Order: sequence, then structure tokens, then C-alpha cells
Amino acid sequence: MQDAPTFATSTAAVTFVGAGPGSAQHLTLGAYRALQGADVVIHDRLVGPEILALIPPATRRIDVGKEGFGPSAAQADINALLVAHALTGARVVRLKGGDCGIFGRLDEEIEALEASGLSFAILPGLTTATVAAATIGQSLTRRGRNASLRIVTGHDIAGFAEQDWRSIARPGEVTAIYMGRKSARFIQGRLMMYGASPATPVSLCENVSRADQRILPATLATLPEVAARLTGPAVILYGLMPRQAAAMTVLKEAQA
Repeated sequence: MQDAPTFATSTAAVTFVGAGPGSAQHLTLGAYRALQGADVVIHDRLVGPEILALIPPATRRIDVGKEGFGPSAAQADINALLVAHALTGARVVRLKGGDCGIFGRLDEEIEALEASGLSFAILPGLTTATVAAATIGQSLTRRGRNASLRIVTGHDIAGFAEQDWRSIARPGEVTAIYMGRKSARFIQGRLMMYGASPATPVSLCENVSRADQRILPATLATLPEVAARLTGPAVILYGLMPRQAAAMTVLKEAQA
């Protein structure tokens, strides 16, 4: 019988761990091991309850959640928490939803650790876009359709985020838009301004991989109205329709 795989325990002062979008099945083995060995876990709001349930009861948990357009822990306070706990010699895990390096302010926290002479390690996680695409049965890239993929944010510290809308609006392009629920009408306006077809398929994926997950098919024309029905964190897959909905559309067109 083959021995179970072993994983080296990080000797870094802080280990950044990507938790994936929510379901425990999307957590890596390395991330699980890091959680089991942590003295302190400093986690984001979007880390799923299935993941939090894997943290040992004796481990201290600190919630430093951020919410777009809502109450949030100040980044300076999060940086200070990481440094303070790491300096005590505790094994610190900084647990982030999705992947640590995608809209996770990873660099700011690393810089705070480096300024205090503290080491770090990174265990990347599955980002929401890849899990959402798998959920709708679609590929994020396809030969003959799109040779690139964009991951953009719907808003940043200045408000609604500007992007290279002209490139995104080209036929066949696929873009994953994070934090775009409240900026859906702005996104629609920008894309149409640069010639995007109102019939461009869109999938809105809410609470990806969780028990309350919802997948809502739309088009660019209906994007703001469908986005208004969402209440939880969502990723917008611009240029992709859920496979089942796409098949139904083809069938209706054939019957017309």
C-alpha cells in the first residue's frame, strides 16, 4: 500500500493561504495542513464556513473581513495584526478567499512583514473564476474563440474601475469581473460604448461552490437587471453562458 503524501511544514512567520471560493473540496492539501498547524488564523469575510470548520478549536481566529461599499477592517490594522502575532513566535496563517494574489492585497501585507524583518510563504488557492467556469460547464479559453483571459475588478479604491473596455468588447473575448455586482450598469454602458453586442452572453455566479450558490444566465442587455437580483458575492463571466442555457438557446433557434 502506497504511503500517504507528506508535506513540509512552513517555517515562515506568516503563511498566506488561498481558501478557494467556499467549498472545502477546493482547498489544497497544503492549505489544509497549514490550517492544522496554525496558532492564529487571520481570515477574510469571504472564507467559506466549510473552510473555517477545518480550523482546530484551540486555534485563535481573527475575522478581518472587508465588504465592498460596506464596513471593512482597515488594511493598516490588518498589517499590524499580522506583524504583532508573528513577532510573538506564533504560527500565523493569513487565510484569504479564492487565491491570495488576485485582488487580495497580498503585496501590501507582504511589505508590512518585510518591513519588520518577518518571513512569509504563499500557498495559492483556486480563484473564483475557474470554479465558476467549471460550474457552468464552460472553458475560460477556447481554440478559435479567445486566446486570452482577463480578470478585472468592477470597483477599486477610486470607485467604479476603468478597464480596457475596447479590448474587452471585441467579439469572442472572455472576462471574469470580480466585485462587479454594484457596478453592472456602469460596465454595461462602457462595453456598449465600445461596440459590444447587447446579445453577448453573460453568466452571473453568486456564492460560488457554496450551498446557496446561484447561477443566473444573462446577456449584456440584461446584465444590470439580473445583477440587481443578487445579494451575495458574485463573479460575472462576460462572454460565457451556462452550457445548459446555451444548448437551450440553440434548440430554440433551430425550432424557430
